[in-house]
Amino acid sequence: MNNCIFCNIIGGQMNAATIFENSEFKVIMDRFPASRGHILIIPKEHIENIFELDSETGSRLFALATHLAKVLKQKLNCEGLNVLQNNGVAAGQTVPHFHLHLIPRYTDDKVSFGWETLQVTEDELSEMAKEINKSI
Repeated sequence: MNNCIFCNIIGGQMNAATIFENSEFKVIMDRFPASRGHILIIPKEHIENIFELDSETGSRLFALATHLAKVLKQKLNCEGLNVLQNNGVAAGQTVPHFHLHLIPRYTDDKVSFGWETLQVTEDELSEMAKEINKSI
């Protein structure tokens, strides 16, 4: 995947400030951070999005994310943390290689995530829940 920035970072063709690396994942500082300590967890295998991520890899990725979240809290004294992951252009994915953002949060930071909430009835929620549940 020569045109994939993350594959190039993983392959050593591009530099990144690396925090951690094992046979399966590389963890780097985000080059355009939302806050101090913003990091990315990237599978070394080119997986485009969550729809292609297998459960076993996902489990190991989130185990690593949990550990790193605790490290960030301890080392950076952040007061909160966002875990963010975008899938597809409509969701804001700009690099077509799965990656998980860990964004430390501080009381007076300027980070914001916003959306207009939908107005839905309890019946609509129940129907949607039933529809989704049919495929589980």
